[in-house]
Amino acid sequence: MDFEKLYAFLKELQQNNSKEWMDANRKRYEEVRDSYISWLNTMDLKLAKIDPDYSSTTGKQAINRINNNLMYHPHKPIYKDHFGAGLDKENKQSDFYIHLGIRESFIAGGFYKPKPSILKSIRQGIDYNGEEFNKIRNKKSFKALFGELTDDGDSLKTAPKGYSQEHKHIELLRRKTFAIRVELTEKEVLSADFDDRVVEIYKEMLPFRNYLNKAASV
Repeated sequence: MDFEKLYAFLKELQQNNSKEWMDANRKRYEEVRDSYISWLNTMDLKLAKIDPDYSSTTGKQAINRINNNLMYHPHKPIYKDHFGAGLDKENKQSDFYIHLGIRESFIAGGFYKPKPSILKSIRQGIDYNGEEFNKIRNKKSFKALFGELTDDGDSLKTAPKGYSQEHKHIELLRRKTFAIRVELTEKEVLSADFDDRVVEIYKEMLPFRNYLNKAASV
């Protein structure tokens, strides 16, 4: 995958964010998109080899549309400034998301503002065995790579229904998002060992996602 072409295309697209420009550069867009899909197919195979519970996800299934949803976000530009994709996709399972853009690039995983039924299950899992979750989060290599949980700014001010304000894991139980992320520089993405970097991040993230997946499936 020539990620230089991907970044170059996105930079020009954001300088000319219009349907007319996209139509005139449709072939170029399709070449970049198809190359990215091919790379995702390669990563899909690599990740399947290291995770026995991995859900195979083709590049076409993984990649997100480049068009913004103007029905819900009418003030956004027509096209996004990034290519996004989610591998290891399965219902009620946590995300493994790859975001390559001109303003930010990152890899994220977990649940971002999940629906109430999944959030309820995660809270039950933390109530039952929050110690295991904290053990995963506080592992030295995990902290070095991911830092703290993503702060969605939407945590409850009080205890969720059914839980005491004095619960030993109350800070976790108040959360509505259980996700982590690794920021990537353009230089990292362009490096020859970027595939290995993605695999490394996936491996370190796996116990975190496995914990959430188990809780969410209850």
